[in-house]
Amino acid sequence: MADLTLRTVTATQGATLAIKDGTVTPARYAFEFEEVPVIVQAFRRMVRGLEFDVSEMAFTTYLCAKAHGRPFTALPVFLVRGFHHGAIVRGTTAAVRSPKDLEGRRVGVNRGYTVTTGVWVRGILQDEYGVDLSRVTWVLSGDEHVAEYRPPANVVPLEPGRDLAELVAAGSLAAGIGVAAGQPGLEPLIPGAEEAGFDALRQRGLYPINHLIVVRDDLLDAHPDLAADVFAAYARAKDRYVEHLRRGEIEEPTPTDFMYQRVMAITGDDPLPYGIAPNRAMIEQLIRHAVTQRILDEPPAVETLFPESTHDLTG
Repeated sequence: MADLTLRTVTATQGATLAIKDGTVTPARYAFEFEEVPVIVQAFRRMVRGLEFDVSEMAFTTYLCAKAHGRPFTALPVFLVRGFHHGAIVRGTTAAVRSPKDLEGRRVGVNRGYTVTTGVWVRGILQDEYGVDLSRVTWVLSGDEHVAEYRPPANVVPLEPGRDLAELVAAGSLAAGIGVAAGQPGLEPLIPGAEEAGFDALRQRGLYPINHLIVVRDDLLDAHPDLAADVFAAYARAKDRYVEHLRRGEIEEPTPTDFMYQRVMAITGDDPLPYGIAPNRAMIEQLIRHAVTQRILDEPPAVETLFPESTHDLTG
């Protein structure tokens, strides 16, 4: 019998399928899954109401929540990664032709300023294209999961009743982050965006982390082996998925599956490594972006973000 049943929310995807269908279980604990079709709503519920024992969460949401004292701690289980060069779009007839042209203009952001994709996109604009982020006005279509967070002065709300994609397509906003490029009148701001992402991986090891999982602190305190047990279960489920990718055994591969296969081809390695050690460079880079973009006041030490029992784990 399980020592504890954990109310858990995590999206069903390749790396979690074996956990969600019960093929893989923790050694001493049990997951009781709640389905939240729009997973970002679970992040908000966890941040604002501590509704789950274990929850998937966007990495920057976690950094912001941790800085504001939320009583949960992440495990170094990085469920979602991706490339974000294509996540910023422009109107097909807009005057803006390159990232540097964004300076002095207004750029829309889907949802909040602390959304992790937006943080990575702004980091790319700054690091690869020399954009001065302080010279851009960031226009938000929503609020922040961490209600106490206050963005810098060059972050403003979208006017009520306006549609972000329509404003970008019309040129009223110079560009938009998190707006699908496939919508009419929109195209990626960065030419050859998909290949630009893979080039960044080859040239400077840029392989952004988007989601991890968090666990309530009271449970981690009461059950010292909980973090390692949950980590091990997620790692075993992920390893099954990666092996299926490696063997070409995914019956109906998604664009995400193809992306991870390309990462394997480029790196020759696991496309979803878990643990601090194989991910330290990306963790530190995201922290740097969060500080530069004034989401965090100061950079936390990487180890303080994860339970001590997981510091040496890899999977």
